[in-house]
Amino acid sequence: MNIYKKYCPNVFCAECEQEYQKGDTITVETRHGRENECEVHNFLGKSRDGLKYYYSITRTDGFDSRERAAQKVAKLNEWAGNAEKRSADWMEKSNEGRDFLVLAEPIKVGHHSEKRHRALIDRNWSRMANAMKEADKAKAYEARTAYWESMATVIDLSMPESLDFFAAQLEEAKDHHAGLKNGTIKRAHSYSLTYAKKRVNDLEDKVKTAIKLWQ
Repeated sequence: MNIYKKYCPNVFCAECEQEYQKGDTITVETRHGRENECEVHNFLGKSRDGLKYYYSITRTDGFDSRERAAQKVAKLNEWAGNAEKRSADWMEKSNEGRDFLVLAEPIKVGHHSEKRHRALIDRNWSRMANAMKEADKAKAYEARTAYWESMATVIDLSMPESLDFFAAQLEEAKDHHAGLKNGTIKRAHSYSLTYAKKRVNDLEDKVKTAIKLWQ
């Protein structure tokens, strides 16, 4: 059985019980039992006991983290819309007896209308509370949507195109660092050079990982 195994942040490789070659198509099972057809890219190594083989893979249906993010955005938008509709429905229901209540008639204690009057007010308060609860849900979904919308355009190490992407970013980072070092680029603050060097180091690590995964 081939299963998913976390290789590094944002990247899952295939843990396999047999050897494969670059370009082979294999089936990889998720922890929930779902099977995905994947293409084998590079051999990443063996387990300590030598019985498992690890490979970088991509799904043959083209699905990647950006597609997942786009699906998440669509789902959250749907949930937010449903919550807003429920909120509006509860708000509408809370207007029961509005023509009477707007008159601000006091509750007539002991009168045959007392029980009905109190029940109407309680119902409307409960409905208003439900409306606010659903409105809060809609806002929470909208806040989560903003995050997933940003993720829909992210390129990470789980994608073969990350090699060219991070390699280009590394060249830009190196040029920026060199400019800060030789004075052709003005330093914004005392840590500019330190931060620039850190970015170069981070991108060098990403490029090395991308090469191992996808070159």
